[in-house]
Amino acid sequence: MCYLLIGNISALISDDCTEPLVDAFLRVYLPDGCHPVGAHPKRNIFNGPGQLTGGQVEAKKDRLLAETRLDEMGNYTLTWEQLHLFTEPLEFDICLRHMPEQADIRGMESHYHLGVTVPNWKRSGQQYVAAYAYILPVESWRQIRANYGTWVIAGTVRRLHAREGQSQLKVEAYNAGNHRLLGCAHTDEKGRYQLRFSRKQLTSRLMLVGERRNIEGPDIYFKVYRDKQLLWEEEAQVATMPERKGVSACSMINIIMQDVVLKKTSGYVPGWLSNWAVLGRKSSLVGH
Repeated sequence: MCYLLIGNISALISDDCTEPLVDAFLRVYLPDGCHPVGAHPKRNIFNGPGQLTGGQVEAKKDRLLAETRLDEMGNYTLTWEQLHLFTEPLEFDICLRHMPEQADIRGMESHYHLGVTVPNWKRSGQQYVAAYAYILPVESWRQIRANYGTWVIAGTVRRLHAREGQSQLKVEAYNAGNHRLLGCAHTDEKGRYQLRFSRKQLTSRLMLVGERRNIEGPDIYFKVYRDKQLLWEEEAQVATMPERKGVSACSMINIIMQDVVLKKTSGYVPGWLSNWAVLGRKSSLVGH
């Protein structure tokens, strides 16, 4: 008999938007003796994620049962042979080495304790099967991203007075301080986007080892394209508004595009009449 554990680890960007922990490592540990065999601790007691020191990670290495790397969707599969009673509680930790947008560089390694629980094992053929999923709270994920000097901005692109999101559009975010492109993303079938960038896009240099990474975010404004055609753009002054200044490491900013208005006046060149910024949660400018 063996054990098969499947699941997903992700993090909240906002109350209703998540991102997977790409390339992170999930580690499962045997009991530390604090929970007697036969005891049934309450399931899914999460006091974290709590950051672990190097010494704490080293102290529990002899109890490591299995580990695996999360895929691009934050999913994982773990198997191990039957060595202990399946009623024993297990510890779950996560190891991060970089954020998704930093895959080409070597970042700092950090460890977080997720919780202790007894998986709900079910027998299936010659193995026991259970699932374990964890979603990091937005406050924790914001701090972790800030420590790595990275940002994620999510939202929906809509037209003014339209409820449906606009699909197949490219969203570009710009730093109002130097008007440099920070990052871009494409909207899905519901008009949703997730855009990521790192401190490298702000400073044009790599972070040094041990350098403080928790810096203030940029002041940003957006442009929206369909293929190579510019559909809508904001004035850079929009970035001076409170919801756009120093955006946090996890931010929710929905974009509302105003339709083109043609004005038949002598000497007037048709174009964008103005740029809109509708304040409030889940409007054009929303930030945590």
